[in-house]
Amino acid sequence: MLPRSGFSAKPLIFLSLYAALLLPGLVLAAKKAPLPIPLELEKSAAPTPWTRYSGWPDTDWKEYNTLGKLASPAYAPPPKLEGPLTGDPKNGEKLAFDRSRGGSCVACHIMGPATPSMPGNVGPDLSTIATWGRGDEWLFNYVYDARSVNPVTVMPPWGAHKLFTVDEIKDIMVFLKTLKEPAKFKDALENPQTRPIPTETRDNLDPFVNNATQALDEAQTLYAQSGPSGKSCASCHAKPEQAFKTWAAKMPRYEPRLKRVLGVEEFVTRHARAATGHDYPMQSAENIALSIYLRNLANGMPIAVDIRLPGAKEANARGLAFIDRKLGQLNFACSDCHDKAANKWVRGQYLTGQVGQVAHFPNWRTSRAEIWDLRRRFQWCNVAIRANELPPDAAEYGDLELALTAINNGQKLNVPGIRH
Repeated sequence: MLPRSGFSAKPLIFLSLYAALLLPGLVLAAKKAPLPIPLELEKSAAPTPWTRYSGWPDTDWKEYNTLGKLASPAYAPPPKLEGPLTGDPKNGEKLAFDRSRGGSCVACHIMGPATPSMPGNVGPDLSTIATWGRGDEWLFNYVYDARSVNPVTVMPPWGAHKLFTVDEIKDIMVFLKTLKEPAKFKDALENPQTRPIPTETRDNLDPFVNNATQALDEAQTLYAQSGPSGKSCASCHAKPEQAFKTWAAKMPRYEPRLKRVLGVEEFVTRHARAATGHDYPMQSAENIALSIYLRNLANGMPIAVDIRLPGAKEANARGLAFIDRKLGQLNFACSDCHDKAANKWVRGQYLTGQVGQVAHFPNWRTSRAEIWDLRRRFQWCNVAIRANELPPDAAEYGDLELALTAINNGQKLNVPGIRH
C-alpha cells in the first residue's frame, strides 16, 4: 500500500537509519575537536620599553639596515682619486689593525710580517699585495667600497659606510703598497690556514661542566608553582615527559591568532599569562629556565618544523630573504658568514654553516657566563655588525627563526648547549 503522497517510504527509512548511524559519530567528533591553546594575544612578550643589554655597545646605527627596515645608503661609485697617491703608511698600518674600526682588516686577512695575533682568512692573504700589480684607483675603490669591483663581496664598504675617511683609506693604501713579504707565524695556532678546527668535546648535560643545566631544577619548581589563576603548568600537564616529548622539536610554528611565528620562549610568556597568570617576559630567568626544560624534554628528537601550512610558508619565505639581507654599517648578511665564509676564521672565531646552528639553544655562553636563547644570539649578531637589534618578540626574528630551524630539520635537539 502506497502512502498518500504517492512515494515509497523505503528511501526515508534508509535516510533515517543512515542519520541514526552517522549522528553519534558527528557528536563524538565535535566533542573531540581540540580547543585553541590559551594564549595572551595583546601585550608585548618582551620587556618594554626595549633597551639593549648592559655591557653591549650602545651606539645607535639608525642610518643602516636592520631586519625591520631598510635604511642603508644606496650604492654609489667611489670618488675619483685626485693627483698622485700620498699618505702615512704607519698610520695606515695602525688603522688596518685597529679592532675598534669594525674588527680591523686582520679579522679577514693576513697582512705580512707585522700581522697581529690570530688573523682570519675569510679574505685573501694580503702579505704580498704590493707585488700584484694593482693600480692605485683599483686599490682605492676596493677599500672604499668593494662592491665597485665585486657586487657580491662580503667585504664591508669601509668608505661608503663612513668607517674610514678618504684620507684614512689613502693611508691604508700606502701601507698596503709596503706589503711584499709573506707573514711568518710562530706556531700552527697563529696561522688560520693551519689552525685546527675547534671541536666541542665537553658533555653539555654534565651539571659540573654546563651551568645552564641548573635551569632544569629551577624550571621544575616553576612548572609546579601555581599562579594568580590558582593553576600551574602541572595542573594541565601532569606528565610533562609524555606531554612534551616531541613538542619543542616542532617549534617554532605560525600562529594565526598573532599572524606571525611563535617560538618556544614567546609561547611560554603568552601561555603562562593566559593559563596560570604568571608573567614571564621573554629572556627573563624564568622564561629561559622553562624554555630549556621544554626543549630538554625533547632531547634526541629530530627537528621537524612544518613550513607547508598557510602562513608558515610565507613566513619561511620572508625568513630566507632575511638570511640574505645586508645589515648594519658593516653590511653583512647572515649568509655572508654562515654560507659564503663558512668553515673559515674571523680572527680567532671559526664560522660554521647554517646547519647545526639551532639544535643546542638555549646554551651557556662561557665567554659571557650567561645563558642565551636563539633570539639573543640574533640580537648579538646584529650588534656585532653594527646594526640595531630588535626586541626578542619581533616578528622578523620569528620569520628568521622559522627559516633557520627548517634548514636544520632532522638535526636532533641537545639542550642546554654550551659554547664559547
